[in-house]
Amino acid sequence: MNVALWICAGLLAAVALFGGITKTFVPVEKLAAAPGGAWTGEISAGFVKTLGVLEILAAAGLILPAVLDIAPVMVPVTAICWIALMVGAMITHLRHGERLPLMVNLVYLAVAVFVAWGRLGPESFIG
Repeated sequence: MNVALWICAGLLAAVALFGGITKTFVPVEKLAAAPGGAWTGEISAGFVKTLGVLEILAAAGLILPAVLDIAPVMVPVTAICWIALMVGAMITHLRHGERLPLMVNLVYLAVAVFVAWGRLGPESFIG
């Protein structure tokens, strides 16, 4: 179970890092032209970049606290925050009628639920 949780946290961290770097450094016009990215053209560039930075921080929060053994409780807390982010992403994609990104977000949400449950429950870093 511990290995599965590490793998899932690592995959989520990779997704968060890639998405965060993309949102932070790729121009909004280019993001808006990409499949599933129409929503970025409807909001401010600052908001998109803020989401990008938060995703980069999520990537760090899913791995570093446990690896460094500094506040490892932040791993499930970060997973719970990722769940909230995915709910928001799913609502956004649903509003735009984008089915594929919606399904991908649902998978990420399920993985985050598994990490949060596992790290708060059976394979907790707490105590």
